[in-house]
Amino acid sequence: MRIFTIGCCLLLAAGQVQAQKGVNSLYSSYGIGDLEERDYSRNFGVGSSGIARGSSSFLNELNPASYGRLPMETFFFEASLAAKSLQYNGTNLNQNAGDINFKRFAIGFKASKMWGIGVGLMPYSRVDYKLLNTRYVEGTNQGTRNAIEGTGGLNRLYFSNALQLTKNFSVGLSSALLFGPISRVDSLGSTGAATDVYAEQKQFMHNFNFTTGMQYAGKLGQWVIGAGATYRFETKLTTQEDFYIRFTDETVLFEEKLKSKNFTLPEQIGGGLSLTNGHITWLADYRRQNWKGVNKDVGDYTFVNSNRYSGGMEYTFQKFQYNKQVEGLIVQAGINYHTAYMQIKNEPVRDFGVTVGASLPSRTGHLRYYLGLEAGQRGTSSKGLIQENFVNVVLHLSLRDNWFYKLKEL
Repeated sequence: MRIFTIGCCLLLAAGQVQAQKGVNSLYSSYGIGDLEERDYSRNFGVGSSGIARGSSSFLNELNPASYGRLPMETFFFEASLAAKSLQYNGTNLNQNAGDINFKRFAIGFKASKMWGIGVGLMPYSRVDYKLLNTRYVEGTNQGTRNAIEGTGGLNRLYFSNALQLTKNFSVGLSSALLFGPISRVDSLGSTGAATDVYAEQKQFMHNFNFTTGMQYAGKLGQWVIGAGATYRFETKLTTQEDFYIRFTDETVLFEEKLKSKNFTLPEQIGGGLSLTNGHITWLADYRRQNWKGVNKDVGDYTFVNSNRYSGGMEYTFQKFQYNKQVEGLIVQAGINYHTAYMQIKNEPVRDFGVTVGASLPSRTGHLRYYLGLEAGQRGTSSKGLIQENFVNVVLHLSLRDNWFYKLKEL
């Protein structure tokens, strides 16, 4: 009942906050938009690092092999919301924006002693931009207001499985459906009259995507050293595309269903290390995606290889509950550095962030409240581009309940 009640409340909240659109990111107008590289779980405060981390107390989708370490007879329910505040700096530009979005919904449990399962929904990419300018009719000095707006993005619905092959080694596979609409509207006219014209390009992308992973953990004195690796297979997204020219009163002037085409998501490799003694945990990750040459370059941007480096430290205060030692307050700090998959006007798009986080259990220990904070910068203001200074705030709720538990008869 606790899971059902909290789940309904969070899903209703997600439906409300997703309507609050406001992050007008120029960089999401390229390719399939901004790829979601952050992990909105307990990994957020350590720079979204966790490829080498087992899922003994939370759901870790950074590596599907982590589900092999879920405890028996325990059911996990998790959900995340994120708020973002942005300041844009560029030539003759200085403005602010912000929004709130649902970021993650997941459940997980141990189906047997060796087999762990995770199911969830999360964003994969996001398109959200609006550009305003003035167009002139050739041979005249009369200008017409022009607005170019993009919305939508891809979602990732996943089903992950892991096998704990030995005490120290596990492997996993995450099968995901990537899907979602992307709409781009180019409008002329500023009066709002029925005769104002706009052109709309609607795309719907979809296909299955697979990620494999493995993890190893072994003791070295009082410390446990962990290592993990992931491999995400190349995926060709099938794109269904429609093109319309309409008046603002929805009268159709022209309509065309374009031939289906593919957009390639290249393979991704990842690796991570961890070191913990039960109180202090150190984490470091690296991810690489080879975008160069897999899709045709368009206009003034080209596809380039993407790299992400991250690391962090977590400290856990232990406490006694029901005569056993459990996790109490958890505090975190981390950093991340990312080069995006596109280069605009020969300028690479770099993203740097500093993160902190804290997790606190409820009185009974069944529910954990997590708050994460990130401050950083993306892009550059040179060559007419935009520099983004951002702050991300994440609220993550993790409900842990005992299921499938049988009381012994006396």
